[in-house]
Amino acid sequence: MSVQSSLASDHQLARLLQIGVVLEEVVEARAAKHASESDDIGGEVRALLEAAVAESADHRDRLEGLVDELDAETVGFAEIERLVEKQYEAEEAFDGVLYDQLCNEETAYKFYDDLIEAIEGSNARFSVDRGRLLRILREVRADEAEGVEAVTDLMERGQR
Repeated sequence: MSVQSSLASDHQLARLLQIGVVLEEVVEARAAKHASESDDIGGEVRALLEAAVAESADHRDRLEGLVDELDAETVGFAEIERLVEKQYEAEEAFDGVLYDQLCNEETAYKFYDDLIEAIEGSNARFSVDRGRLLRILREVRADEAEGVEAVTDLMERGQR
């Protein structure tokens, strides 16, 4: 299922939110790995990665809360993980810690942007309040946009 698909049910929304959860897990895991295993990164980069870990955990909790409120069966984690890897290339290797983080932040931003657009374009009634759903997703998208800007700023300043 892609975000561009017609969004017509709690089940479809739950599945997309679960994809968001997995994307956040990918961002969190990769940032944590870089922060703990990269000895040659500076303090600003390490702080950015640690903030990304905390932010992704918060996003994951918020998305899981929305999924719990929906009147829908969830999809198994392994199936969602395969969808994320296929659609968003979560396993692709990247050169450089900051480039990797930028790719992860941009991927998450694009996913949330597409999801918000799909919800706004849908006439479906969901068992979760649409206004609250969109507010949470817009806040998460804004956080991802700030992450992209922060990484880009560090890259432009030549940080390692």
